Amino acid sequence: MGHERTSGASLLSHAPVRPGVSATAVGWLLGLLVTALILWSPYLTWGFHSPSLHLVLDTTDACVALLVAYLVHARFIRRRRWQDRLLAQGLVLLAAGGLALSTLTSRLPGVSPATLEIWLPLSVRLAGAVCIVVAALTGNRPIRQAFARRHAWLLPLILIVVLGAALWVSRSDLPVAVDPASEVPSSGGALLTGHPVLLLAQTVATLCFLIASIAFAAQSAVRDDELLRWLGPAFALAAFARVNYLLFPSLYTDWLYTGDLLRTGCYLLLLVGAARELSQYWSAQARAAVLEDRQRLARELHDGVIQELAYIRSESHALPADLPAGDRIISACDRGLDEARAAVQALGRPADEPLGYVLHRAATELAERHRVSLEVDVDDSIDVRADQKHALMRIMREAVTNAVRHGRAPRIHVRLAQGDNGRCLVVQDDGQGFDADRAMADGLGYGLVSMRDRALALPGALEIESERGSGSRVTVTW
Repeated sequence: MGHERTSGASLLSHAPVRPGVSATAVGWLLGLLVTALILWSPYLTWGFHSPSLHLVLDTTDACVALLVAYLVHARFIRRRRWQDRLLAQGLVLLAAGGLALSTLTSRLPGVSPATLEIWLPLSVRLAGAVCIVVAALTGNRPIRQAFARRHAWLLPLILIVVLGAALWVSRSDLPVAVDPASEVPSSGGALLTGHPVLLLAQTVATLCFLIASIAFAAQSAVRDDELLRWLGPAFALAAFARVNYLLFPSLYTDWLYTGDLLRTGCYLLLLVGAARELSQYWSAQARAAVLEDRQRLARELHDGVIQELAYIRSESHALPADLPAGDRIISACDRGLDEARAAVQALGRPADEPLGYVLHRAATELAERHRVSLEVDVDDSIDVRADQKHALMRIMREAVTNAVRHGRAPRIHVRLAQGDNGRCLVVQDDGQGFDADRAMADGLGYGLVSMRDRALALPGALEIESERGSGSRVTVTW
């Protein structure tokens, strides 16, 4: 079925680049460009003192991270995948290490400045980065353990409690993470300040986000997942934000630096991805509700109208043979049954089926029902709207039914092709033919009128060629 074929080599050579891969490449280029400009451009101001704006960005990032984590958790409830669970947990840890822990630990008594208030959020953020890279490497594996599904939030809570308790016990021995004296210049070269452990932690977090960015981008190339397309570029910006924090640890100061802007860009991309995922989910829910309602109507038609028409048709055979109304009643029942069955098929099938498949299935069903030889030749490359698809299917059914009932055709040929004057659907038979004008005059031409009206609405044209003893040919061009 179909005239056009495409080789596997052609498909591979012309495979389009997925949007997720392209967006991730843009994220890497942006991060590299910003970092290069900061390192080698003597004309850029690489930081300025703004405690209020710094607080606004921290609060915004934490709120966005929690919101995205909530949406990803809802996705985890639907899909039960390790990736969703670990991603949500990692985002919660990043949000907790962003604002809440820093504010809380800075208010505790007996804590030296620049010690616990930096080491605890740093440890929690590093744990979040590890969760995210593990989520990226896990892929689409399902969770089979009931305990892991029901207690999804135990890991971040346990990590925060354990890290907090360990650092609190050793608070008197904690070294100063960032020397406040380094917060002086507003322009100039890079500053690799901070304790070596702090720099090492930022380096590990950078590697985690870079690996996660590559892994998510690779998965977005093979999986049609709206959220997955945005994770690659988001974590690319997160990785380069950590690179910038290595140059100047503004995360723990009142200075605003490019690392803070790249980090906020990461969370905004995550928010966009979550919003797109949510929109796609509700669109799918709406389509599922419509499909369910259509299937319910199809069942009602099948169990109600079709059964009643079949009963009337069977009882009509008991009418006297010399009663002219008997044949008309049976003919009307047959037409009603065909219409009802066509409606059941239209309601019970998905709307995105290809036109060639719809025509082939309907023609096969008619051939089996009327016991005729039916040949179907369709061009699968022809695509139409859903309303045009339904109209063409109904025209084809009506033409085949007329060929069987009025033309007594033993063989019928259905062809869908691309012609010189546009696309055309042809139904041709080798039956006895019929007089279309007489059929209209005898009141049997409602089907012909319906075919013509459907063809005009495509918009298109309908042509019927039929002579007694020469079969008939119905052509729809649009």
